[in-house]
Amino acid sequence: MRRSPYFPYLLLAVAVLFWAGNWVFARALRFDVPPVALAFWRWMVALVILTPFAYAHVRRQWSDIKSALPILALLALLATVFQHIPVYIGLRETTATNGALLNSITPVFILMLSRALVGERLSIMQIAGVSMSLAGVAVILAAGDLAALANLELNRGDLWVLVATLSWAIYTVCLRWRPAQLNLLAMLWVIAVIGVVAMVPFYAWEISAGRTFQPTTAVLSCLLYIGALSTVVSYVFWNRAVQQIGANRAGPFMYLMLVYTPLLAIVFLGERLHLYHLAGCVLILGGIYLTTRGRPVSAPPDL
Repeated sequence: MRRSPYFPYLLLAVAVLFWAGNWVFARALRFDVPPVALAFWRWMVALVILTPFAYAHVRRQWSDIKSALPILALLALLATVFQHIPVYIGLRETTATNGALLNSITPVFILMLSRALVGERLSIMQIAGVSMSLAGVAVILAAGDLAALANLELNRGDLWVLVATLSWAIYTVCLRWRPAQLNLLAMLWVIAVIGVVAMVPFYAWEISAGRTFQPTTAVLSCLLYIGALSTVVSYVFWNRAVQQIGANRAGPFMYLMLVYTPLLAIVFLGERLHLYHLAGCVLILGGIYLTTRGRPVSAPPDL
């Protein structure tokens, strides 16, 4: 099977499926596990699993890690604290479907930030694409009622998801400054370590406020899924496939998230797909098509 030319595409499809499952499980746990605890244990589980595989790489490249610690610390905070905590706060008040659709605006945010942070020029086509995608976000935020935008009657959960999406976009732009020679497993291990340490004060505050959870079998199973499959396995599958077929072919597979998440949410959470979801999705994807037209199409994994 590994020798099949279709194997990398299978890895990509499974990786995105596991990421979609993260949105659904996190939404399912909204009443059982507080958001900081969910983010903390996601990365703690990932760290435990990663350590035996990344240890040799980390030891061999320790000098590179130390010299690049400032940028690695920034990347870690953006990919863990400022991305996953807001996502899990947001999923307490918005649906998994809404969250996944809003998360798909990431390529547009990346384009806007590239212009703001590193001075990349935007063509007329790209400006039109950004505008179209933002219109799609507005449709979803307003649940199809654009008058809600004028009255600022927005779902706070949607706004938290957009904060997380912006953090991931900043992370992606900042990746250009990571040490190119650093092994990807070693980099993920460093991100996990820094993320877990950085979340300790927030987790301690959450516990002191009486927001704890019961480690039932169902809860522990979900945490294991999110930490192992949605974080470690998906990341490894994605990067293995990208190595074999390249980022340009792999990138569009991220949009399977827009198919997987609503279907999983309908089956497991009883969510409903509305016409405004479809309208917003069409606008977002149309905008992404315009912004990436004539440019390499690639998307980083959603850690």
